[in-house]
Amino acid sequence: MDEQKHTPHLRGRKAVPAQYRRRISVKKPLLIGIGALVCVAVALLLWQPWESSSEENQNTFTPPPDQVIHIVAGGDVSISDKTVAAGQTVNGYNYQNVFQDVLPILASGDITMLNFEGILSGSDYGTESRSAPPELLRDLANAGVDVLQTANTYSVYDGLRGLNSTLQGIRNAGIAPLGTYSGSSEFNESGGYIIWEVGGIKVAMMAFTKGMDGMGLPTDNCVNLLYKDYTSTYQKVDEDGITQVVRNAAAHDPDVMIALVHWGSKESTQPSKSQNKICTILKDEGVDAIIGTHPHSIQTVEFDEAAGTFVAWSLGVFYGEEANYSVLLDLEITKDGLTGATKVTGFDYVPVYLETQADGSVRLLRIREAIAGYENRYLDRVSEETYNAMVTALTRIESRMGAK
Repeated sequence: MDEQKHTPHLRGRKAVPAQYRRRISVKKPLLIGIGALVCVAVALLLWQPWESSSEENQNTFTPPPDQVIHIVAGGDVSISDKTVAAGQTVNGYNYQNVFQDVLPILASGDITMLNFEGILSGSDYGTESRSAPPELLRDLANAGVDVLQTANTYSVYDGLRGLNSTLQGIRNAGIAPLGTYSGSSEFNESGGYIIWEVGGIKVAMMAFTKGMDGMGLPTDNCVNLLYKDYTSTYQKVDEDGITQVVRNAAAHDPDVMIALVHWGSKESTQPSKSQNKICTILKDEGVDAIIGTHPHSIQTVEFDEAAGTFVAWSLGVFYGEEANYSVLLDLEITKDGLTGATKVTGFDYVPVYLETQADGSVRLLRIREAIAGYENRYLDRVSEETYNAMVTALTRIESRMGAK
């Protein structure tokens, strides 16, 4: 393309055609004198404003901006015949359709975490083995999941072999496992926690479980535990073990600490006395957010805006057959640009529902959007039965989480 040609012009005024310019004859000494006077006048006019502006600039301080990140957390990914079969195809396993509707929420987190209540140990997938196909982890990673809690009921379901293959499979999917270790050496090397820096904020994460379905540890320090009597009554809180992990993380001066805890009793709606004790221990050690799973039901949340701390006693089952609704939690974490103080400054949540379709396939849906789609008669709307179930679920969720 030819270079465009532009007509020359004078900055600040129009160019005057030559035929309209007046010829002015001025003698050289007079011209010099006039020029000097003009320079002095301009200098006097400009000096005071420049000096004042300079002083003003020196006295003006703009604090650095606050840093804000969002942590997205969901409940249990529970491995069963139904949840495995949902991704089965003629060419293997694929779970993209299962997570498609909730993908925007999972992908929106600066860090997104779920509780993986299963193992990766052999190809006999389903309820009996609790083993999941690796494609499930691949598709969770593709949907935006960064961290999977592995300290839970099924941490050692296939012994040390199952534990190690699960850790390796999760890492192979590009996700970080949290709360379990191959043994004392790996635990000591990690300190029992992980720290990620994202958006200028250093986040420490740790995970604990009440027990492992009555099973004992196959080797020392392979699972972060909440109780000393973890194979029986869950009454003796392991305060030393909990504080050791938290203090290991705190020694690296993170901006914020988050604990994922697998605790409580299935189908319970209120935390127990020992859960309250654990919560107090974690808060006293500086943990800012505590996110619970295991009861398979949604429990209440507690947000102390002044202190900047948050507790979700249970988020429910994200993907499983024990319950068909849960929430995806969105925690806002803010680091003050001036002081560096960091805390939880807000939260939101998205209710989700696991729909079983007529052909037996399942998909996770955002409840509010699916209800709106039914009421507006969208082509891909849910059935009337599912619509009614979602309306009931939403009422229950909002009564425990607080309407948003």
